[in-house]
Amino acid sequence: MAVVPASLSGQDVGSFAYLTIKDRIPQILTKVIDTLHRHKSEFFEKHGEEGVEAEKKAISLLSKLRNELQTDKPIIPLVEKFVDTDIWNQYLEYQQSLLNESDGKSRWFYSPWLFVECYMYRRIHEAIIQSPPIDYFDVFKESKEQNFYESQESVIALCTHLQQLIKTIEDLDENQLKDEFFKLLQISLWGNKCDLSVSGGESSSQKTDVLNSLEDLKPFILLNDMEHLWSLLSNCKKTREKGCFCHHYNKLVLINSHSPFPHP
Repeated sequence: MAVVPASLSGQDVGSFAYLTIKDRIPQILTKVIDTLHRHKSEFFEKHGEEGVEAEKKAISLLSKLRNELQTDKPIIPLVEKFVDTDIWNQYLEYQQSLLNESDGKSRWFYSPWLFVECYMYRRIHEAIIQSPPIDYFDVFKESKEQNFYESQESVIALCTHLQQLIKTIEDLDENQLKDEFFKLLQISLWGNKCDLSVSGGESSSQKTDVLNSLEDLKPFILLNDMEHLWSLLSNCKKTREKGCFCHHYNKLVLINSHSPFPHP
């Protein structure tokens, strides 16, 4: 049995993991801090000085988080009691148990990058919920809405295609169905280009019809197992249909068990 490779981490200089910890996550945190600062007047209008103090507290917690990351400090447990706090802290203990470090502490550049990135978002959430009365505030709302509105042309084109596909899908032959399936897989794949996390919070809206770009984007797919996936699904469908036939046949035999005719 093949050994599962070690998780990528920020210690792999030049890797996506390294660039995530070194550049992308600090950039996201900086944008979050800037967003809070820009809404200072709104917090004052809604909550008075209490809102301003809450904004300062949230920014202080996030600035501390950014410093911990950039100086590769140990990853610390969550402190705000929330529904998932214990689960997160238990997983942190698990990550620490896998380390060979002398102090037994998980660190930003030496822990699995996916865990580190998710933990960063959870700490952002913690900073906000620790800062009432602005604990309702979504620091990513503006960027999400902007990207959505800027992507409307592509969204409408995709929805129109899907509506048409739903109307005609029963009339498609095997090859046409396969072609449409491959299109949807690729649309799902390239949808990751719009991930605000991947872009570090920079605008990453889809401003063109992705359906018209699929052929041009194919050479950039590093590993393409779509044909194999289609084969697996086709075999599953055939097996299921055969199973359903056998199931119904057996019911028929059972119902007619008193028939004078012999069963095959």
